Amino acid sequence: MSITTETLFLEDETANSKQITILKQNFPYCFDKKGNFLPEKMAELVQASNVDIVKESYSLNWLGKSYARLLTNLPPQGLIKSDADHNNLEKNKNSQNILIKGDNLEVLKHLTNAYRESVKMIYIDPPYNTGSDGFVYEDNFKFTSKQLMELAGIDKEEADRIISFTEKGSSSHSAWLTFMYPRLYIARELLKEDGVIFISIDDNEQATLKLLCDDIFSEENFIASLPVVMNLKGNQDNFGFADTHEYCLVYGKNKNESVLDFFDVDEEELENSWTEDEHGLYKVADNLRATGANAPREKRQNLWYPIFLNETDQSFYNTENDMPLDDSHTSIYPLNPEGDELSWYWKKTTFNRNKHNLILKKTKNGWQFYRKQRPQLGDIPTKKPKTIWYKPDYSTSSATTDLKNLLGAKVFPSPKPIPFLYDLIKVGTASETESEIILDFFTGSGSTAQAVFEFNLDQNKSHNFLCVQLDLPTYTIDKDSGKRIAKKGSKEAFDAGYSTIFDITQDRVEKAGLKIQAAHPSYKGDLGFKIFEATNDFRVKADTTLDLDNPSFFNDIQLTDAQYQALLTTWRLYDGSKLTETVYDISLNGYTAHLCKGRLYLIAPDFTVKNITALLEKLNSDKDFAPNKIVMYGSNFDSAHQMELNEALKSYGNKKSIDLSLIVRY
Repeated sequence: MSITTETLFLEDETANSKQITILKQNFPYCFDKKGNFLPEKMAELVQASNVDIVKESYSLNWLGKSYARLLTNLPPQGLIKSDADHNNLEKNKNSQNILIKGDNLEVLKHLTNAYRESVKMIYIDPPYNTGSDGFVYEDNFKFTSKQLMELAGIDKEEADRIISFTEKGSSSHSAWLTFMYPRLYIARELLKEDGVIFISIDDNEQATLKLLCDDIFSEENFIASLPVVMNLKGNQDNFGFADTHEYCLVYGKNKNESVLDFFDVDEEELENSWTEDEHGLYKVADNLRATGANAPREKRQNLWYPIFLNETDQSFYNTENDMPLDDSHTSIYPLNPEGDELSWYWKKTTFNRNKHNLILKKTKNGWQFYRKQRPQLGDIPTKKPKTIWYKPDYSTSSATTDLKNLLGAKVFPSPKPIPFLYDLIKVGTASETESEIILDFFTGSGSTAQAVFEFNLDQNKSHNFLCVQLDLPTYTIDKDSGKRIAKKGSKEAFDAGYSTIFDITQDRVEKAGLKIQAAHPSYKGDLGFKIFEATNDFRVKADTTLDLDNPSFFNDIQLTDAQYQALLTTWRLYDGSKLTETVYDISLNGYTAHLCKGRLYLIAPDFTVKNITALLEKLNSDKDFAPNKIVMYGSNFDSAHQMELNEALKSYGNKKSIDLSLIVRY
C-alpha cells in the first residue's frame, strides 16, 4: 500500500483542459507521447465508423465564450457547510429534500461528483435580461490579462475587453451568455441519460438561449419551444402587441432515451363533450335568440328579422328584404315561449357568415337555433402535452396572490405558478421510479419546491427537490445614516422582515409543507428539507488577483467546529456522497472518525498509536465495517504519523480482503 497525496480545487484548469482530458481517456491513440493531439488519427476513426462529416455548419460565438469555458472548468472557490440546527429538527433530519444557499455556479461545481447523472428533471427560471430585471454580469474572479490570456487561450485585446465587462458589470447579450454557459454546461452533466431540462425565458434572450442550448445539449436533443400563456389579457405597455406569453425551452440529455409523460384526461368525458364536423370540434352553446335586458325587439330593431327554414332538408337562410324565396319555407322569428318579440344575437351579415356554426333543433316550442361553441385556447385537453401551454391556473397574477396569501405580503415579484410547474413535473418525471431528483438552481421564491410537495401528495410519489438560491439582500446601506433601507422593488419583502431572497425561499417552503400537513394530517410524505450553504468564508484569498498557487482554505491548522464540519461535508461531496447520505461517527478509542459511503475520514489531530490499534481491531472484528478508502487531513497529520498509519495498514491481517487505499488530502 502506498500513500496518495492530493490537493482539492487546485486552480490549474484552462478553457479546454477537462475536455482534453476526456479525449485522452477515450481516444488515447489520438495523442502522441508528448500529449500532442493527432487530428489525422481522429479522422481515421471517424471514417472507419462511417460517420457522416458535414462541411457546412454554424456556431454561436460571443465576446467571453472562451472565458465562459474557463469558468466552467475552474474548481469551486469555497466549501459547503450544513445548517446543523435546522437539519437536526425532527421534521428535517431524515428528509431527502435540499435547499442550498449560495451562488449557483459554485454550488453546481460542488455537486458535480456526487450528483453526476442523478437528476431526472431540471427546471430553471433564469434572469431574462430585459433591461429592467436587474441582471448585470458579476463574478468574484480577479484575473490579470496575462492569466486570462494563458488560461483561456485568447489574445490581450480580448482578455482586456472581458476583464472590462466583468469588472464594470454588463447586461449585454455577451455578458448574459457568459453567465449562462457554465451553469448549463454543468447542469447537463448532472442530468440522467433520460433526463430533461425545462428553461423559462422571454423574447429578450429566447433566440440566443436556443442557440446556446444547441451548443451545449446538441441540436438533435432539442424537444420543444413551448409558448406559455401566463397573462391572457396581455401586457398593454408593450409596443404594437400586448404580450401574453413567454417560452419554455425543452431539451433532453439524450432525446432518444427521454420519455415524456402524458396528462391525465378522461377520454369518455371528452368524447361526450365535443363533436366534430367538417369545420372542427364543437359543442352546443347558447340559443341564437338573445336574452337579458337588451333582448326585446324595440331595443335592437336591426336584430329582429326572420330566418327562413326548409323543413324538408332543414336548410335555412335570410334575405335582405325579409321575404322568402318561395312559399315552401317557414319563417322563424326570435320569439320566446311566451310569444314575446326579442332579437337575435347576430346581425344578418354575421348570420350569413356563420351559418355553419348553428345547430337546428325542433323542440316543444318549435324550431330553435343554437350556436356551436368552437374550442378556444386550452379548452380541449389531450393526453399528449400541446406545444402551446395554457390554463387559467398559469396566471402570474394568481401565482402572486397565492404567494401573498401564504406569506402574508407581496414579497416576491412574478413568482412562477404552481400549476405550471406541477404540469412540468408531470411531463418531465415519467419513469417507473417512485423517487426522482428535481433540480432548480434559480429557485427564487421556492415555487418548484412547493410544486414537488403538491405533486407528491396528489400523485403518490416521493420525488425530491434540490434547490439553489443566492442570498441576495433586500436592502442597501444608507450612506448617511448607515441604516438598512429597502432596495428598489423589495420594500414589501424588507418591511415583512426578509433580509434576503433566500429568507423568502426558506419561509415559503416551510409554510407550504405546514399547509399541506394541516390539510392532510395523515400524510406521511417528505415535507421537510435540509439546508446547506456554499461559503468562501474559510478561503485564504489573495488581495487583488486570483492566486493560482494558494489553494488553502484555512490560515490555522486548528480548525473551528464550523470549519471542521464544512471540510467534512465538502470532502464527502467531492468523493461522490450525496448531501443526504448518512454519516456515521466511528469511535476509535477516543478519536472520532467519520464513515460515509465506504470512505473513512480522519480530520481531527492527535491520531495516536492507540487510535491506530483501535482502527485495526475494528477492521478485523466488525463485519459491517469495511471502508475502501481512508482520507486524512494532511495539515493535522505530519509525515511520520502518515507513514505510521500506512505501515500499520500494510501489516494488518486484512481478513476481509478489503481493497483499502490511503489518501492524504490538503
